[in-house]
Amino acid sequence: MKKMDSNPCFFLFLLLLPSILFTAVAATAATVPASSPTSPSACPPVEAEYCPVEFEFMNYSIITSKCKGPEYPANLCCSALEEFGCPYANYINDLTNNCASIMFTYIHLYGNYPSGLFASLCVKESSGLQCSKPN
Repeated sequence: MKKMDSNPCFFLFLLLLPSILFTAVAATAATVPASSPTSPSACPPVEAEYCPVEFEFMNYSIITSKCKGPEYPANLCCSALEEFGCPYANYINDLTNNCASIMFTYIHLYGNYPSGLFASLCVKESSGLQCSKPN
């Protein structure tokens, strides 16, 4: 059997091929603008005002202690949501800021609730958080 001669340049090429391909792909991706029609985010971003309520520092135990799965009773979950959110209803119901989005992000984070739980349980005829007492 004859011994095969190995070409060192071929092995060097094999070692460098992944980095060459990565550089080519990265350079191509960097040239596609974020607002390109082929980009998944082709829609312009919605400008939301700053939320003056610091929901990230709130105590969510009002909700998490009452609204528990797997049943998630609507009367307990919705009353807990109102108890927590009604003091901030003016901000939560204001569509020009991102308060509702921030609040629900933290509610879902701390309570590990299914997506859309409060929307499906607590939605009434009108949109927004409905509070029985004036705040």
